[in-house]
Amino acid sequence: MFKHLFFAFVFLALLSTTVFAQYAGMEYYPRGERGGLIMGGVGYSKINDKSYFAIQFRPELAIGKLGIGLNVNLLYDTESGHIRSKDWDSGYDYFRILRYIRWGRKWDPLYARVGTLDAARLGHGFIMNYYTNEANYDERKIGLAFDVDMGKFGFESVASNLGRAELIGFRGYYRPLRGIVNIPLIKNFAVGATFARDFDPDAWSGTDDGVSAYGFDVEMPILDLEPLNMYSKIYFDWARIQGFSALEGKSRSFGAGQAAGISFDWVNFLGIIDLSARVERRWLGEEFRPAFFDPFYEIQRYMVDAGVELYKTDMLINLDETKGVFGELYGSLLDNKVRLLGMLTKLDHADDQGNMHLAAEALDLIPTLALHATYDKMRIETIDDVFTLDNQSIARVGVGYKVTPYLIMFMDYIWTYVETEPGSRIYKPQERVEPRLVFAYEFK
Repeated sequence: MFKHLFFAFVFLALLSTTVFAQYAGMEYYPRGERGGLIMGGVGYSKINDKSYFAIQFRPELAIGKLGIGLNVNLLYDTESGHIRSKDWDSGYDYFRILRYIRWGRKWDPLYARVGTLDAARLGHGFIMNYYTNEANYDERKIGLAFDVDMGKFGFESVASNLGRAELIGFRGYYRPLRGIVNIPLIKNFAVGATFARDFDPDAWSGTDDGVSAYGFDVEMPILDLEPLNMYSKIYFDWARIQGFSALEGKSRSFGAGQAAGISFDWVNFLGIIDLSARVERRWLGEEFRPAFFDPFYEIQRYMVDAGVELYKTDMLINLDETKGVFGELYGSLLDNKVRLLGMLTKLDHADDQGNMHLAAEALDLIPTLALHATYDKMRIETIDDVFTLDNQSIARVGVGYKVTPYLIMFMDYIWTYVETEPGSRIYKPQERVEPRLVFAYEFK
C-alpha cells in the first residue's frame, strides 16, 4: 500500500496539480444503512495563494441504525512544512473531527443526527431543501437534525449550529384520520406547518437582521404497496418569506409561493433499487423563490461585495411572478453500485430559463474501474440545448483505475467557461484534465 501512496505523491507533484478536489461521493444520495465506507485522498491544494500538501481520511461506519462519520483533513504548508494553523486553532476544531453521529435515517420513526448536515430537508423541501452547514470548510458547524413520527402526529427539526442560535427549522404534522378511518391510504392524510428562521445571518450579535420562512402543507398517499416497498403521494405547499434587507435597511415581508406535486418512492427493493422522484407545478409570487434555505444558503446568507453588504433576501427584491415545473430524481441501483441524481427547473413563458443538474457515479459496477460524471446546464430553451456544450455548461467526467480495490487513480476531464478578461462578460470555454488519488473502502 505504501508504494502505491508514494507513486501517487510523485505523480501528482510531477503534474503540478494546482487544485485538489477530494472525492467524497455525492452526499445527496441515500446510501442506506448497510455497512460502512472509508474514504481518503492525497493531493495538492492552493488556498489564498498559499500551497498545501493535503491528506484526508474520511471513514463512515454503520452498525445497525447507528452511524458515525469522521473527517481528518491535514493541510501541510509546502514552504514551512507545518500544518495549516487555521484548521486547528481552537478546541472546536478538534471536536469537528467527528463529522457526524446519527441514529436511523430520514423518514424512520426516530431519526437523529449531530454534526455535519449534508442535505437537510423539511417536509417536501419547499422552504428547506438540501441545506448543508458545511458549505464553507473553515466555518463548518456542528448541527442537529431530529425527527420523530409517533403515528398520529410527529415533527422534523433542524439546527445549523449548536454553538449559537443561527438557522433553526421545525415542521410539525398531524394525521387527523388516524384512529378514525381504517382505510390504508386515507388514514395517512396529513397536514403540516413549517417555520424556519436564521436569527443572525451576518454572525454579529449586535444587529437585528434575521430572516424567516413559514408555510403549511397537506399530503395524501395514493399508493402503498408495502410488499414491493413502493409508495406515492400527492401534496400541496404554501410558503412566505420575511426578513431584513440591507439594500432597504429594514425588515419587511417578501413574497409567497405555492406548489402542487406528486412523489414516488421505491425503497430498497430486493437490495437493487432505491429511488425517489417527484414532479411539482409551482406558482411563485413576486419576490419569492422556493427552497430559500438551500445548499448555497451558508454562502449567500450574508455577502460583502465591493464594500456593499448584501443578504440573500436582497436577491429577492423586484423578482417577477413566475410559474413553472420542477422535477427531481435521486437514488441508487444494483445494491448501491450505481447512484443517480437529477434536477430540472423550467419556467413558463421564459424560453431560456431552464436549469438542469445531473450526476451519476459507479464505483463498483466494473471490477477495475470507477466512473463518475456531473453536468450542469443553464438557460435551457430547447432539447438541443441540453446536449450542447457552451458558455452555459459545466461538465465533469472522471474515469478511475483501481490500483487496488480501495485505491483509485482518477483522471477527470472538466469543461467550464471563464471570462476572457475580468468584468468583460465575454466568455470562452475552458477545458482541463485533473489527476487525483482516492482511497475508498466499503465494507459490510
